[in-house]
Amino acid sequence: MTQYRAAIVGTGAIAAAHAKALRAHSGRIALTAVVDLDADRAGSFAEAWDVPAVAASLTELLDRGDLDLVHLCTPPSTHTPLAVEALRAGAHVLVEKPPTLSLAEFDEIAAASKEAGRHVATVFQHRFGTGAVRLRELAGAGHLGRSLLATCNTLWYRDDDYYAMPWRGKWATEGGGPTMGHGIHQFDLLLSILGRWEQVTAVADRRARHQVQTEDVSMALVTFADGTLASVVNSVVSPRQVSALRFDYERATVELEHLYGYTDEDWTVTPATGFDDVKTLWNADPSTVESGHTGQLAAILDALDAGSPLPVTIEDTRRTMEFVAALYKSAFTGAPVRAGDIGPDDPFALRMNGAPAPWAALASTEGTSTA
Repeated sequence: MTQYRAAIVGTGAIAAAHAKALRAHSGRIALTAVVDLDADRAGSFAEAWDVPAVAASLTELLDRGDLDLVHLCTPPSTHTPLAVEALRAGAHVLVEKPPTLSLAEFDEIAAASKEAGRHVATVFQHRFGTGAVRLRELAGAGHLGRSLLATCNTLWYRDDDYYAMPWRGKWATEGGGPTMGHGIHQFDLLLSILGRWEQVTAVADRRARHQVQTEDVSMALVTFADGTLASVVNSVVSPRQVSALRFDYERATVELEHLYGYTDEDWTVTPATGFDDVKTLWNADPSTVESGHTGQLAAILDALDAGSPLPVTIEDTRRTMEFVAALYKSAFTGAPVRAGDIGPDDPFALRMNGAPAPWAALASTEGTSTA
């Protein structure tokens, strides 16, 4: 197998998950360099993870011409220029969520990927957990019957100190609130299992975090192409934190409850009367591996070996990003939004707050900005 070379750009908290995944696959890929605007932090990270080189910028690193995969762990507003630069220099890119601030930016990355002949993947690691893989296989083989109903709840808690980070809670630098930066992991998993979504009807509000511009709660009703009805809730005001998904099929209810990562123990299968074989099939090949970056990196390395697009692909990610834009458009305009409704010139393609947020009128009395 080829020994690939990787670099991490941005050595904040999430970078450790990438370094851990790279170490787990050290026989196939090596972490050869890190980049951070904070030289001391970059040096400390490199020392902690035995990284041989530290660069002052991505440009400096790319000039060396010896990278196969660039891991972007920087704030969302920097993803597009950094990804485009890496692609044009001949490297593949793995970018943290949210991959961009808008559909328009994502399409810019997609165009650069096509032009350079290099691939981009977004970190949606929960797709690769054994439970999600098993659920897709059983559903695809028809063992669960028709999909009927689903719920997807990301009920998290982020206090005022969390938003002390200057780029958080602002449309221009984070792109949105829990819809964009927190719940996206769970509803991307939902979309990966249920397939093509057709319509979104949504609401969003700023219930408690009045110092930020973005929502702190959103809710959506979703119709899928196969007729499945689903609800999606995203929150950062929920003290009892949970990430929970439920899928009701004709022959079984399949549930997942976790927080930031799951194992097989976090899934529950309840067969309908007369379909006990579903539980037998589910339990046939148990695993203790937790969903995370390591599993997705394994799939990426397999794709690099095969010369195929990296999972999660540009097409997959765009469907998820279009869902985000549709949720915001529905919430801010009060109308349902169908897949394909948001064209390239739509204000909600250019930015997730394509219209003023419903709470914008409160800015003058609260002393906050909703730009």
